[in-house]
Amino acid sequence: MERGKDLSEGDSSAAAAAITPSRYESQKRRDWNTFGQFLKNQRPPVSLSQCNSNHVLDFLRYLDQFGKTKVHLQGCIFFGQPEPPAPCACPLRQAWGSLDALIGRLRAAYEENGGSPENNPFASGAIRIYLREVKECQAKARGIPYKKKKKKTTGSSSSSSGRPDDDSNSPSSMPFS
Repeated sequence: MERGKDLSEGDSSAAAAAITPSRYESQKRRDWNTFGQFLKNQRPPVSLSQCNSNHVLDFLRYLDQFGKTKVHLQGCIFFGQPEPPAPCACPLRQAWGSLDALIGRLRAAYEENGGSPENNPFASGAIRIYLREVKECQAKARGIPYKKKKKKTTGSSSSSSGRPDDDSNSPSSMPFS
């Protein structure tokens, strides 16, 4: 009899795990709802079927007002300094990494909500270009050199140090938050 009790407890915990969405799924749903609300608040309102990359770009720019990352302007005396010694009037923006993750979640949510991959506005070239420009701008403003990763060639892929390509300066390891 004890054994049957254990199985039912296991089943209920498995069911609870299936009902409770992961942190990623919860965030994706919140992001999707926020984007939907943004489209509804446009004048005139925009339906999801009319949504294009320009609406997505407007949404990303709109989100900048809620950002927490200081991005120094070129005229600022702290431009190019990773850790400025004093406050300045430069704007706060969304960090590149946050925007990149957001677009990934919205891209997935679009297709999960019936959008076709061919028409996904979150996957357009304009969005990739925008994200690249934000990344480069934020790297320059913080004094972090942006270097493209070297493409690995076929054959010998070790560097002069005898190790595979050193990724310590790769864009993915840069602190953008």
